[in-house]
Amino acid sequence: MHRDAHTLGKLLEAGHAVVRIVTPEEREALDAARTAVPGSWRVFQWSAVTGLLDGRVGTTDQRPDDPTRELAGACVRMMERCDGRTLLILLDAARHLGDARTLRAWRELVQQMDVSGQPGLGGRMIMIDEHAEVPPVVDATSTRLELSFPTAAELHALVKSTLAGMHRAKPIKVDLSREASNLLLRTLSGLPERQVERIIREVVSEDRTFDDGDIRKVLSAKRRAIQTQGVLEYVEAPASMDRIAGLRKLKKWLSQRAGAMEAGGDNLGITPPRGVLLLGVQGAGKSLCAKAIATAWNRLLLRMDAGALYDKYIGESEKRLRDALHQAEAMAPVVLWIDEIEKAFAGASSTSNDGGLSRRMFGALLTWMQEHRANVFLVATANDIEALPPELLRKGRFDEIFFIDLPDEASRAEIFRIHLSKRKQDPTKLDLVRLAAASDGFSGAEIEEAVKAALFDALEQRMSAPAPEGDGARKPPTSLTLTTEHVLAVLERSPPLSVTMGEKMARLRAWGRERCAPAD
Repeated sequence: MHRDAHTLGKLLEAGHAVVRIVTPEEREALDAARTAVPGSWRVFQWSAVTGLLDGRVGTTDQRPDDPTRELAGACVRMMERCDGRTLLILLDAARHLGDARTLRAWRELVQQMDVSGQPGLGGRMIMIDEHAEVPPVVDATSTRLELSFPTAAELHALVKSTLAGMHRAKPIKVDLSREASNLLLRTLSGLPERQVERIIREVVSEDRTFDDGDIRKVLSAKRRAIQTQGVLEYVEAPASMDRIAGLRKLKKWLSQRAGAMEAGGDNLGITPPRGVLLLGVQGAGKSLCAKAIATAWNRLLLRMDAGALYDKYIGESEKRLRDALHQAEAMAPVVLWIDEIEKAFAGASSTSNDGGLSRRMFGALLTWMQEHRANVFLVATANDIEALPPELLRKGRFDEIFFIDLPDEASRAEIFRIHLSKRKQDPTKLDLVRLAAASDGFSGAEIEEAVKAALFDALEQRMSAPAPEGDGARKPPTSLTLTTEHVLAVLERSPPLSVTMGEKMARLRAWGRERCAPAD
């Protein structure tokens, strides 16, 4: 938090009359605000519960009907006290500014504070809110400050102090290896101090110990913490490139860049890869590729829920996007996966009727893609090329745009082999050549579903067969043998998407072949 206090102090010193900190971490924001203000200044603090308090002295001399519990009354009182060395901290004031009288009082107070070079006049205001929605004049008058996440050194000190505090209350046993300690700090990166403390306490409270085996528990707790925010989701990424059939050119591209990063590409004048767009038919394996990239490069995989970005409150959607990108940067190195990106920014066209929100969101994403320097590799997947804003496809947005087409015959045979083995079937007992030929036009996902459906058919056939005489009640089968005929029957009765939506699929495949790099 020292960095935030330093930045905040510089903003106040530079003459910014109003600084807004939009965050749920009120404690951290208050600590930064109180640290940033010069010791000679008088600090006041307001909330709707306490009214106006002298923060330095801590006075609570108020009557139940104290008028400063209303923000307008507090602003009027502060106009009488601004003397050039006055700071007012407003807590959760944004929602109160919707009233015309209150907004007028706030504006007059800010006008009185925003006086520079005149002795005895002026002052500063810090607004700390959880929600970003404010009247336009407040947004235009104020300066936004984003709280930073703790550094590795700060995390180390925070974990140490939290464990020490728990030990003083009731003895605990700490036995962390150096390797586990380093992994712990990487695991906790991208979380605010409050959540770090909560996770450590939660893990230690189970058995009053903290050792190498607890790192997995920390990771699980972090996953829950991320998912409660509703935008970023931690995704387990056990998939490997060996489990994906075909896609030879995409695999080679990824392998080359992984090798460059391991060799220290920066020293060789090689720019680290920043991201790829995977365009393709539904079920072709785009999501599986995102997981495999994270596994191959030994990185965490974060999935951005684009639908959760949008909020009914003005300004909140942009804040959610900024916060998600900021958190991904703090957790670097990571793979950031935006699934079906066209659904998130389909309204970014000039014909959109959402008041320009999608356009602003899309612009913010493009700016981040162009300017961010953190080790965040972006993987965007898309099914509908017609819904993508043209700006996203311009050269330079992504390192490469790959088109993942329907698998060829050899790849289909390999897909059958993978999914049969996965479900305890011996691929050598089936005619993979016949299955590959019969599944022309099927995607990888459709082949997987065919194998799953064939297993149900085989089970039904097994259970409906007459029981041998003398065996008594039929026992549940302990194994199941799938035949080529079982799978062929499913393929015959279940036409693929390339047939049911033939015209649309043909257009997509033609576009991808002409304008994208082939993945296979």
